[in-house]
Amino acid sequence: MEFAELINNLDADTCDRLRRALELGKWPDGRLLSRDQKELCMQAVIAFDHRHKELKQRVGYIDRGSKAETFSGSDHAETLIWRESVDESS
Repeated sequence: MEFAELINNLDADTCDRLRRALELGKWPDGRLLSRDQKELCMQAVIAFDHRHKELKQRVGYIDRGSKAETFSGSDHAETLIWRESVDESS
């Protein structure tokens, strides 16, 4: 099953459980999340929020309120672009 298909079939309750596992760093049975599991859970939560929630309700939204003008010079929300990490050892 493709990632997009999994996200399409994800319900709010399951997303909340993934979010809780990320917050605690472990599954409900006590097993720790691996790095890969954390990344996939985070991607799933972000994708679910993007498809099902308004901008201000999404994970990672920062309400700058009256300070927005100080940072960006305007009242519009800025979009963050996620990039793959770069291997700094090379």
